[in-house]
Amino acid sequence: MLTLTALWTGAYHRFMDTSKNHSAAPGLLSMSRALARSTRPKQWTKNLIIFFALFFTANEQWELGEPGVAFSMLGKTALAFGLFSALSGAVYLVNDIFDIEVDRRHPKKRHRPIASGELPIPAGWVGAAVLMVLSVSLSFALEQHFGWVALGYLVLMLAYSLVLKRLVLLDVFAISGGFVMRAVAGASVLQVPISPWLYICTGLGALLIALSKRRSELAVSGDDAGRQRHTLDRYTTSLLDQFIAIVAPSTLLAYTMYTFTAPNLPENHAMMLTIPFVVYGLFRYMFLVHVRDLGESPEDILITDFPIAVSIVLWLATAATILLVFRG
Repeated sequence: MLTLTALWTGAYHRFMDTSKNHSAAPGLLSMSRALARSTRPKQWTKNLIIFFALFFTANEQWELGEPGVAFSMLGKTALAFGLFSALSGAVYLVNDIFDIEVDRRHPKKRHRPIASGELPIPAGWVGAAVLMVLSVSLSFALEQHFGWVALGYLVLMLAYSLVLKRLVLLDVFAISGGFVMRAVAGASVLQVPISPWLYICTGLGALLIALSKRRSELAVSGDDAGRQRHTLDRYTTSLLDQFIAIVAPSTLLAYTMYTFTAPNLPENHAMMLTIPFVVYGLFRYMFLVHVRDLGESPEDILITDFPIAVSIVLWLATAATILLVFRG
């Protein structure tokens, strides 16, 4: 009898331990998924700017008969993209932790893992810390100059999450600065020079996106604007429209000047053939912002809007053809 009791007791405890392990595994899996979603993979498309330097310089290696060097540059740029994606994911985690109460009042952001309670705050902190340490350390290992740019980007974005996003105008300038640092990162990892005009175009274009995002947030949120983002109480739709009216033509003018004056472009100014695609993309984006109020999620526009996607592909194809055929 004692033997049967001992066997039953042992089987029961083994069953309970197995049940606990099976219940723990799905919990860990769901937390991992929530952590991954909190890094916002959809917004990693912003980091594609890192490939700009490669796009405008790699063909020189093909012309020199060194395709191996070009593929090496591609590998380094791809690693840089991955590291910046991890770094931006860590920043998004920190941002969501500090904005948890504000996000819970937003109709869409309240479904984010941290705001909804799906991802505990301590797990978010641990995930952010691990991503920061690993991405910055590996950035320095990849290329020292690139490591300093990555560290500078992290400092700027943490300052944005903690302070700058609550300061009118400085919030949109900080976002613009983050895009410029992505372009700088792409050049620094390859140790190649880039025309200052490209940095100006990147900064102005990012500023346009940031201002359009604020406009759409203000238009959609209405009376709840200030409760969903602090600076929205200090902006008005008409004021943002005036800012956009200044920045949009400045962006187009800067790109036009770039096609004519950049030293690493063909001397016959063939790059000007890409201007119509930029004009169309700019007009299409402003149409989506002003008519459909879609500027709140610019990454969705890039992924889902077919006309903009076509204009980007045509711009890439035209620019690549010009660089391969005419630059020499």
